[in-house]
Amino acid sequence: MAHVELSLSEAFVPAARASTEPESDNVGQWSSTVSRADEPCLLIDADTRVVAISTAGCELLCLGEPAGLIGRPLLDGGLRLLDFTANRGELTEAEIDKIPPLLALSSGRLARGLLRVQAASANSSDATVDAISTPVLTDGTVAGSLTFFSEV
Repeated sequence: MAHVELSLSEAFVPAARASTEPESDNVGQWSSTVSRADEPCLLIDADTRVVAISTAGCELLCLGEPAGLIGRPLLDGGLRLLDFTANRGELTEAEIDKIPPLLALSSGRLARGLLRVQAASANSSDATVDAISTPVLTDGTVAGSLTFFSEV
Protein backbone atom coordinates (compact mmCIF):
# COMPACT_ATOMS: atom_id res chain seq x y z
CA MET A 1 0.00 0.00 0.00
CA ALA A 2 1.33 3.46 -0.96
CA HIS A 3 2.12 5.94 1.78
CA VAL A 4 1.08 9.58 1.19
CA GLU A 5 2.18 12.35 3.49
CA LEU A 6 0.74 15.85 3.42
CA SER A 7 2.25 18.89 5.03
CA LEU A 8 0.99 22.44 5.11
CA SER A 9 3.12 25.55 5.08
CA GLU A 10 2.36 29.24 5.04
CA ALA A 11 1.62 30.71 1.67
CA PHE A 12 4.33 32.85 0.13
CA VAL A 13 3.12 36.41 -0.27
CA PRO A 14 5.58 38.74 -2.02
CA ALA A 15 6.19 42.01 -0.26
CA ALA A 16 4.74 45.08 -1.91
CA ARG A 17 7.45 47.26 -3.38
CA ALA A 18 7.00 50.98 -3.49
CA SER A 19 9.55 52.40 -5.87
CA THR A 20 11.25 55.65 -4.92
CA GLU A 21 12.93 55.95 -8.31
CA PRO A 22 11.97 58.91 -10.50
CA GLU A 23 10.96 56.55 -13.31
CA SER A 24 8.40 54.63 -11.30
CA ASP A 25 5.61 55.38 -13.77
CA ASN A 26 4.37 52.77 -16.23
CA VAL A 27 6.78 53.80 -19.00
CA GLY A 28 9.73 53.59 -16.61
CA GLN A 29 8.72 50.15 -15.42
CA TRP A 30 8.35 48.84 -18.97
CA SER A 31 11.68 50.41 -19.90
CA SER A 32 13.70 48.10 -17.69
CA THR A 33 11.74 45.07 -18.91
CA VAL A 34 12.23 45.91 -22.59
CA SER A 35 15.94 46.64 -22.12
CA ARG A 36 16.51 43.15 -20.70
CA ALA A 37 14.11 41.25 -22.98
CA ASP A 38 15.28 38.42 -25.20
CA GLU A 39 12.38 39.12 -27.57
CA PRO A 40 12.50 41.85 -30.23
CA CYS A 41 10.61 44.74 -28.66
CA LEU A 42 10.57 48.53 -28.52
CA LEU A 43 9.23 51.17 -26.14
CA ILE A 44 8.69 54.76 -27.28
CA ASP A 45 7.31 57.74 -25.37
CA ALA A 46 4.48 60.06 -26.43
CA ASP A 47 6.98 62.20 -28.38
CA THR A 48 8.05 59.07 -30.34
CA ARG A 49 11.49 59.02 -28.71
CA VAL A 50 13.00 55.60 -28.06
CA VAL A 51 12.86 54.88 -24.33
CA ALA A 52 14.10 51.28 -24.59
CA ILE A 53 14.78 48.65 -27.23
CA SER A 54 15.95 45.07 -26.85
CA THR A 55 19.12 43.87 -28.52
CA ALA A 56 17.01 41.40 -30.54
CA GLY A 57 14.81 44.32 -31.65
CA CYS A 58 17.86 46.22 -32.89
CA GLU A 59 19.07 43.19 -34.83
CA LEU A 60 15.69 42.50 -36.42
CA LEU A 61 15.14 46.14 -37.39
CA CYS A 62 18.74 46.63 -38.59
CA LEU A 63 19.39 49.45 -36.09
CA GLY A 64 22.81 48.78 -34.60
CA GLU A 65 23.25 48.96 -30.83
CA PRO A 66 20.47 49.88 -28.34
CA ALA A 67 22.58 52.52 -26.56
CA GLY A 68 22.81 54.57 -29.76
CA LEU A 69 19.03 54.81 -30.09
CA ILE A 70 17.88 55.72 -26.59
CA GLY A 71 16.47 59.24 -26.48
CA ARG A 72 16.38 59.65 -30.25
CA PRO A 73 13.17 59.94 -32.28
CA LEU A 74 12.18 56.53 -33.62
CA LEU A 75 12.39 57.51 -37.27
CA ASP A 76 15.61 59.51 -36.88
CA GLY A 77 17.40 56.55 -35.33
CA GLY A 78 18.12 54.78 -38.59
CA LEU A 79 14.84 52.87 -39.01
CA ARG A 80 14.14 52.80 -42.75
CA LEU A 81 10.69 51.53 -43.63
CA LEU A 82 9.78 50.59 -47.18
CA ASP A 83 6.47 50.09 -48.91
CA PHE A 84 5.47 46.69 -50.26
CA THR A 85 5.65 47.68 -53.93
CA ALA A 86 8.24 46.25 -56.32
CA ASN A 87 9.99 49.65 -56.30
CA ARG A 88 10.69 49.41 -52.53
CA GLY A 89 10.12 53.13 -51.96
CA GLU A 90 10.34 54.73 -48.52
CA LEU A 91 7.02 55.28 -46.77
CA THR A 92 5.34 58.65 -47.08
CA GLU A 93 4.46 60.72 -43.99
CA ALA A 94 0.84 59.62 -44.25
CA GLU A 95 1.93 55.97 -44.31
CA ILE A 96 4.43 56.47 -41.47
CA ASP A 97 1.65 57.68 -39.16
CA LYS A 98 -0.08 54.32 -39.63
CA ILE A 99 2.77 52.07 -38.49
CA PRO A 100 1.75 50.17 -35.33
CA PRO A 101 3.97 51.97 -32.75
CA LEU A 102 2.71 55.40 -33.87
CA LEU A 103 -0.87 54.27 -34.44
CA ALA A 104 -1.06 52.92 -30.87
CA LEU A 105 0.07 56.35 -29.64
CA SER A 106 -2.44 58.33 -31.67
CA SER A 107 -5.42 55.99 -31.27
CA GLY A 108 -4.86 54.78 -27.72
CA ARG A 109 -5.67 51.26 -28.91
CA LEU A 110 -3.90 48.08 -29.95
CA ALA A 111 -2.39 48.24 -33.43
CA ARG A 112 -0.96 45.53 -35.65
CA GLY A 113 0.62 45.49 -39.07
CA LEU A 114 3.41 44.32 -41.29
CA LEU A 115 6.52 46.43 -41.79
CA ARG A 116 9.17 46.11 -44.47
CA VAL A 117 12.51 47.17 -43.04
CA GLN A 118 15.39 48.16 -45.30
CA ALA A 119 18.44 45.96 -44.79
CA ALA A 120 21.51 47.49 -43.17
CA SER A 121 23.74 46.58 -46.12
CA ALA A 122 23.19 46.22 -49.84
CA ASN A 123 24.17 42.53 -49.64
CA SER A 124 21.33 41.71 -47.21
CA SER A 125 17.67 41.28 -48.02
CA ASP A 126 14.97 43.45 -46.51
CA ALA A 127 13.15 42.11 -43.48
CA THR A 128 9.38 41.82 -43.18
CA VAL A 129 8.20 41.95 -39.59
CA ASP A 130 4.85 41.63 -37.89
CA ALA A 131 4.45 44.42 -35.31
CA ILE A 132 1.95 44.38 -32.45
CA SER A 133 1.72 47.60 -30.43
CA THR A 134 -0.16 48.60 -27.34
CA PRO A 135 -0.45 52.03 -25.78
CA VAL A 136 1.26 52.45 -22.41
CA LEU A 137 -0.83 54.53 -20.02
CA THR A 138 0.22 56.77 -17.16
CA ASP A 139 -2.59 58.26 -15.06
CA GLY A 140 -5.12 57.27 -17.73
CA THR A 141 -3.40 59.04 -20.64
CA VAL A 142 -1.24 57.57 -23.39
CA ALA A 143 2.39 58.08 -22.38
CA GLY A 144 4.01 55.78 -24.93
CA SER A 145 3.67 52.56 -26.86
CA LEU A 146 5.15 49.11 -26.46
CA THR A 147 5.74 47.04 -29.60
CA PHE A 148 6.71 43.41 -30.08
CA PHE A 149 8.12 42.27 -33.40
CA SER A 150 8.25 38.91 -35.14
CA GLU A 151 10.00 38.15 -38.40
CA VAL A 152 7.66 36.93 -41.13
